[in-house]
Amino acid sequence: MEIRKVDSGFQDKLNVLYKASSLQVAIKIIDRFRADAETRRMIDREIEILKFVEHPHIIKLYEVIEFEGRIYLVTEYAGGGELYEHMLKHVRFSEKEARRYFRQIVSAVLYCHYNGIVHRDVKPENLLFDKNNKIKIIDFGFSTFCSGSPLSTFCGTPPYAAPELFQGKHYDGLKVDVWSLGVLLYVLVFGGFPFPANSFLHFKHAVLSGHVPFPSGISSACTDLIRQMLTADFHNRISLEQVIQHE
Repeated sequence: MEIRKVDSGFQDKLNVLYKASSLQVAIKIIDRFRADAETRRMIDREIEILKFVEHPHIIKLYEVIEFEGRIYLVTEYAGGGELYEHMLKHVRFSEKEARRYFRQIVSAVLYCHYNGIVHRDVKPENLLFDKNNKIKIIDFGFSTFCSGSPLSTFCGTPPYAAPELFQGKHYDGLKVDVWSLGVLLYVLVFGGFPFPANSFLHFKHAVLSGHVPFPSGISSACTDLIRQMLTADFHNRISLEQVIQHE
């Protein structure tokens, strides 16, 4: 058995290879005593959701072990690195490549929606590649089960957050995920964010304005899809079902 530590903080991450079976897993070790109350709630919610979901593009949870104040999450190993790391190398993807990866991500998020779950933190850092270059969604700490009732907690990462979150309003969790995916697709094909700004205040104003600049270089179909996903009024924003059906 080979063990390699890959992270630290109030949680550690280990990659473990069982040579007898050639099974490689990732183990996230969380110290409950060093995590604050909100973090513990996020951990418990992530465990609950990962036990529930099963999809080829969502990281698989094999086992949860609790021992002496530590939680060990044993998951499948996706060793191809974060999508974020690949973006740093490539700057931008071809539209063909972006479409392939984006469809995998959307299929996983749509599966979550069909099962009453919203992710609320879709971003490249939470998307891993496995050895077959397939996407795996990770980190369900901000996720929640959603019965259709409006949500109110600000979740996620500001560059990927929908306008309604900045307005402090109750929001539709499904449409918040659509917005995040729209930003992600924009970043994949253009290599930059749709709302560049030199301060948080300017960024917030740009997001709320609903104006999205579109450089040349991609198809009108892709531009149209991103525009519909980044519609500031969530009532008029496209649904994930419509995203899947878009040409």
